[in-house]
Amino acid sequence: MSPAVKYTLGRVGLFVVVALVLWPVPDIDLLVKLMVAIIASFGLQFVLLRKWRMEMIGQVDQAVTRRKADKAKLRSALAGDDEDD
Repeated sequence: MSPAVKYTLGRVGLFVVVALVLWPVPDIDLLVKLMVAIIASFGLQFVLLRKWRMEMIGQVDQAVTRRKADKAKLRSALAGDDEDD
């Protein structure tokens, strides 16, 4: 499974868990419970999903590096074509 998908599912799952924990709390509006769940899951993801986040960052970094290399290769090929004319 892709690290980005795994991290995204982890974030959504963390939100659902926090929302379910807050669900039975009386005297709090549903919107407030969901807002608290968003904020709490945002804070918790820094601690609980650190490994997955680092894997995703590594994957994105590799993709950026590969694209830069491909772009440089294409530019040099195009520059070589221009010099031949």
